Amino acid sequence: MRIAVVGATGMVGEVMLKVLAERNFPVTELIPVASERSVGKEIEYNGKKYKVVGMQTAVDMKADIALFSAGGDTSLEWAPKFAAAGTTVIDNSSAWRMDPTKKLIVPEINAEELTAADKIIANPNCSTIQMVLVLAPLHRKYNIKRVIVSTYQSITGTGVKAVQQLENEYAGVQGEMAYKYPIHRNAIPQCDSFEDNGYTKEEMKLVRETKKILSDNSIAVTATAVRVPIVGGHSEAVNVEFTNDFDLSEVRNILRHTDGVVVQDNNDTYTYPMPMYAQGKDDVFVGRIRRDESQENTLNMWIVADNLRKGAATNTIQIAEYLIAAKLV
Repeated sequence: MRIAVVGATGMVGEVMLKVLAERNFPVTELIPVASERSVGKEIEYNGKKYKVVGMQTAVDMKADIALFSAGGDTSLEWAPKFAAAGTTVIDNSSAWRMDPTKKLIVPEINAEELTAADKIIANPNCSTIQMVLVLAPLHRKYNIKRVIVSTYQSITGTGVKAVQQLENEYAGVQGEMAYKYPIHRNAIPQCDSFEDNGYTKEEMKLVRETKKILSDNSIAVTATAVRVPIVGGHSEAVNVEFTNDFDLSEVRNILRHTDGVVVQDNNDTYTYPMPMYAQGKDDVFVGRIRRDESQENTLNMWIVADNLRKGAATNTIQIAEYLIAAKLV
C-alpha cells in the first residue's frame, strides 16, 4: 500500500504521520509531499527518514491513496491530477466538501456510501465531525428538527502561525499575528472569513456539512464559532430540538454504544469533557447532557474532541482504513 501524505510538513500532516504509525496502517511505501520550498527536506516516519518530494513527482509515483492536507487551492489543482493517475484522494480541505459529485465522509456514519469509483473523497470540517458523530444516532432515534451550536475552537485549527502568536503573547514578545487581535486572555468571535450573510465560513460549514453527512436537508442548523486560547481541541455547546421526545437515560445509553463516542457525564464527580483530556485522543467526548427546560423535546450537550486528530488526521486515516477493508483500493 503506497501512501502519499500531501502537506506532510504542516501541522495536520505531522499528525497524520503520527496516527498512521500508531494505528499500524499498512504502509509499504511512504511518499511525503509538500510545496517546492520543502522539497528535499527529510521527515521521519516509524524510525526511517524520507525525503519530501514535489507534487508532480508524487503524481508520477502513482500512490494507492493520497492523504491531502495542503489547503483548498492546492486540492482543487492537484487532487484531480492524482485521481487521473489512479490514486484515491482523501482531502482535508473545504475544496470538495459541498461538491454534489463528491462524498463527505465520517466513517462511523456513512462510510458505506463509498465505492471504488470515488477517487476524490472529502473529509469534513473538524467542528462538524465531532458534532455529527454525536448527533447521528440521536437523529435516527428521535429525528432532529433544529441544532443551535456555539463553538470554542482551538488555535491549532488556524495552524502553526496561531500557536506561535499565543506563545509570543505569553512571553510578552512582539511577533507575527495570525489574528487581527491578541488571542491570549481573549475570545475572538470569528473563525475564518465572513460570508455575505454575516456568518463566517466556519459557521456555514457546520450548517451545510451537517445536512450533507446526515442526508437530511430539513435539519435547521445555526452556528456561532469562537476562537479561544486553547491548544487541546475544540469544544461545542450544542442545543438540539427533536420531533420526538426522549428519555435522558436512553440518550446516554445510545451515546455510550456509539462507536467513537465517550460519555463523560457525572455532575456528582464533576466529570465532563474538556480539551485538556481530549488532546491526543481519537474519541469524541460528550457530557453535560440535560434537558432544555425552556422548550419541549430539546436537549443540551457539551462536545469536545482533538481537532487535529478525529477532526482531521484520524478521520482521514479511518476513511483510508475503510477503503482497504472494503477492497475499494
